[in-house]
Amino acid sequence: MDFKIMPPGPLRLDNVTVPGCLIGQPGDLVRTSLGDGQPIDMAGAMVLPCFTDMHTHLDKGHIWPRSPNPDGTFMGALTTVGADRTARWSAEDVAARMEFSLRSAYAHGTAAIRTHLDAIAPQDAISFPVFAAKREEWAGRITLQAACLIGAEDFSTVGAFRCTADIVASHQGVLGMVTYPLPDIAQRIRDFLGMAEALNLSADFHVDETLDPASNTLRLIAEAVLETGFSAPVVVGHCCSLSAMPEGEALATLDLVAKAGLHVVSLPMCNLYLQDRQPHRTPRMRGITLVHEMKARGTNVSFASDNTRDPFYAYGDMDMLEVMREATRIGHLDHTGSDWVKAFTVNPANAIGTAKALDSANCVIFRARNWNELLARPQSDRIVIRHGRPIDRTLPDYAELDPLMERP
Repeated sequence: MDFKIMPPGPLRLDNVTVPGCLIGQPGDLVRTSLGDGQPIDMAGAMVLPCFTDMHTHLDKGHIWPRSPNPDGTFMGALTTVGADRTARWSAEDVAARMEFSLRSAYAHGTAAIRTHLDAIAPQDAISFPVFAAKREEWAGRITLQAACLIGAEDFSTVGAFRCTADIVASHQGVLGMVTYPLPDIAQRIRDFLGMAEALNLSADFHVDETLDPASNTLRLIAEAVLETGFSAPVVVGHCCSLSAMPEGEALATLDLVAKAGLHVVSLPMCNLYLQDRQPHRTPRMRGITLVHEMKARGTNVSFASDNTRDPFYAYGDMDMLEVMREATRIGHLDHTGSDWVKAFTVNPANAIGTAKALDSANCVIFRARNWNELLARPQSDRIVIRHGRPIDRTLPDYAELDPLMERP
């Protein structure tokens, strides 16, 4: 239940707390007013823009009850998802699980999402039309983007991926690939960027999702962007190996990332779940990438949900406030400046081209009056305003998915 009943019609939110960095004012949190309608005293409640969740997997979401990760490892996730996809991912199955995730995200206050879609044929021809239908159905509520997802070994400029790339282009999508140190990965990256440029598409990579310090395809992506002059936006996600490699190599790589203008998205909850998992051993390394060092170099750094209730991450609810709360704790974002809130709002919106200014007609309002109050609780009584009206924030019931969870 919302913590305050909002009157109908345009509102002026008086006495609200807003991060100064979001409205061009100096300092940390400021008290101000937003809007031009009927005045309502908000007693210091914090207002944030609607969230942008720039790295998700809506096609995988909520398969955990029927296909749990057997051991919590990355390979366990990869194998389990592959088997579930082959056996179960019809258009109807993908559409129903996508819808569940979108309803959850909308209720929590998210207004834009980029999802990665597994795109090994024949799944590409199934999932992209489903996505396109959802994009149309949700227009005006959530802006949706989709990137194809293949492993680097499945990339080629001809053959099956040529057809996949055409499907992506025909659905106004984003070209995506997972990079890891194959013998010819540098050339594959250059060819991939060449294909994206020829199709007038931006690029979004899963990068070095490992704690192997020898894995540094991030550097190769930055070098390729600089050498080819690729001008469309390039997003790189995960980048976990930076946390394991020698400091000098990591920082030199980040210099190139900044020079190339790459957008980085960290996925700390999923990485925390998978990285350094070994049976009966406490994890020593947590996999979060070097977000502080990136930010210090002027790189556009964001955080996102990643997976939701699937073998890659067993938990989550498409709630960007949860991402913000956990990232603050995992990455020690507190005590390091007052503008990290941009990494969950403005930065991802800029990275995927959905940026909008904070306004009283589209925002999320929390009872919290300061950062500590905001991050100490889940804020389950938040108010989500869309197009000037509070929305119904009722979350979908997991029981709705029961018919999809019956094992064949």
